[in-house]
Amino acid sequence: MKLHDGRSKLDDMAAFAQIAQLGNFTRAAAALGMSTSNLSHTIRRLETSLGHRLLHRNSRSVSITEAGRTLLAALEPALIGISGALNSLDEGRDLVSGTLRLTATRQAYEAVVRPVMVAFSNRYPQATVEVQIETAYRDIVAEQFDAGIRLGEKLQQDMIALKVGSDLTMAVVATPDYLENYPPILHPADLTQHRCINYKMVSAGSLYAWEFEKDGKALEVSVKGPLTCNEPEIMLDAALDGVGVGYLLEHEVAPHIESGRLIRVLCDWTPPFPGFHLYYPSRRQMRPILSAFLAVVRRTKTVA
Repeated sequence: MKLHDGRSKLDDMAAFAQIAQLGNFTRAAAALGMSTSNLSHTIRRLETSLGHRLLHRNSRSVSITEAGRTLLAALEPALIGISGALNSLDEGRDLVSGTLRLTATRQAYEAVVRPVMVAFSNRYPQATVEVQIETAYRDIVAEQFDAGIRLGEKLQQDMIALKVGSDLTMAVVATPDYLENYPPILHPADLTQHRCINYKMVSAGSLYAWEFEKDGKALEVSVKGPLTCNEPEIMLDAALDGVGVGYLLEHEVAPHIESGRLIRVLCDWTPPFPGFHLYYPSRRQMRPILSAFLAVVRRTKTVA
C-alpha cells in the first residue's frame, strides 16, 4: 500500500467514525469542515475500497451495518489514543487555564463531569470548571458558555456534538407494595390506569409523555397521577415512597432494584437510546481548556 493511499484511507475511516459517533451526515460534515456531498462521496469510496456497506442511510436517518460496527469497534480505541496523544503534547505548555463554562442537567453533571473533576483539576491546576445546572436549553453563544452537555437525541442541528457517555436506558419502576395493589403493567397503555409520577418540562411548559419502543414501533403515553415534578431525584424519592410508578434512567434505579425496594416493568419496551453528548457551536473553534477537558473525559471513559 502506498503511503498516500494509506493516509487517504485513514482519513476516510476517521470520517466514517465521525458519522457513526454523531449519527448524522450534516453534523459530521460540519465537524470535519467539509460539505455533505463530499462526505457522502468519501463514505462511498471507503465502502467500495473495503467491499462492505458500512452505513444504511436515507434522507432522514443513518444506521450502522454489522460490518460498520465491526470496523467502528476497531477504530474507536485507536482514534481516542491519537486524540489523547495530541492533547498530551500541549500539557507541558501551560495552555490550559482560565474558566470552562458548561451548561448541563444534573444527570449530565453526575454522569460526565463529576467522575472526571479530580483528574482534571489535578492535571490542570490553573483551570476552573463552572457548571450551571438546568433542564432547559440555553443559548450557549449569547450566554458565553463554552459548551453544553445534554442527551444526543435532543441536540440542535447547528451544533457539533461529541459523545461523552454510553447509551442510556429508561426504566419503569414501582414498589412491590404498589404493584401488589394495582393491575399488572404488561403494556405501556396499561399505565393510563395507574398512579404515575409526572415530569414537567419547564422550558416547554408541558408534561413529558413517556416514550417506549418495541420491534421498531414507537409509542408515547401521557400518564396521570398524584405528583408532578421537574427533578428526577424527586420522582425517584416518590417512587421509593410508594406514591406511584416512576420513569427514570436505569442506572439511577439499579441499586434499588437490586435491593428489592423497586421492581422494574416493561423492560422489553425500553431499548437503549443515545447518551450524553458535549456540544458546542459549529462555527466556534474549541478552546484549549475545552479540548483538555474532553480528553480527560475520554481517557476516563476508556479506562473505565
